[in-house]
Amino acid sequence: MKSNIYDIKGKENGSIDLPENIFGLKLNNDLVHQVVVSMMSNQRAAIAHTKGRGDVAGGGRKPHKQKGTGRARAGSSRSPIWRGGGITFGPTKERNFDKKINKKMKITALFQIISQKLKDGEILFVDALSLKEAKTKDAKNILKGLSKIKGFENILSKKRNSTVILNTEYNADNLKSFANFSNILLEETRKINPLDLLKYKYLVIVNPVESIELLSSKLK
Repeated sequence: MKSNIYDIKGKENGSIDLPENIFGLKLNNDLVHQVVVSMMSNQRAAIAHTKGRGDVAGGGRKPHKQKGTGRARAGSSRSPIWRGGGITFGPTKERNFDKKINKKMKITALFQIISQKLKDGEILFVDALSLKEAKTKDAKNILKGLSKIKGFENILSKKRNSTVILNTEYNADNLKSFANFSNILLEETRKINPLDLLKYKYLVIVNPVESIELLSSKLK
């Protein structure tokens, strides 16, 4: 399995052999769904919080005497049936939404998504991407160059969730240059996950030889 490598101007600059265990897998929708749901659940924060009858203020004494008032018996104004009292079975910050997800499942789902993107013609291999200084103009010129490649014409014009750009190492200038593009995500290859890949249409893999080695190391 081979694919072309391009430079930042959109011109062919060689080819690369792609391993079947990363780029040739069949998509298992059930597995990918399970992994994505688990990841989203693990990212969820327990924000909603209500106070029970033991948390609300007041209610230190009996509201009125037990008998002779014609009213129902009451021991505390903190009772859930009283206005301003505690909430029964309300949400609390102590809730835990974490779901266990096996490492092998997560990696397999990641590679299946990558394989599907390759089949759909949504992966682009670029030989290098290293800006000498942080300039949005330079980043835009790179995207314009890549948009010359067939199938990636709207890589810059797509308003939302356009492209994930994977680089083998952290580069502050690259990160700052692409920071003003809300539809572009710049990420290190070792940090990529299924959730990010599914959010964006295109995947640009920079320095493909090293990037593939980093992806292959996840299998060990």
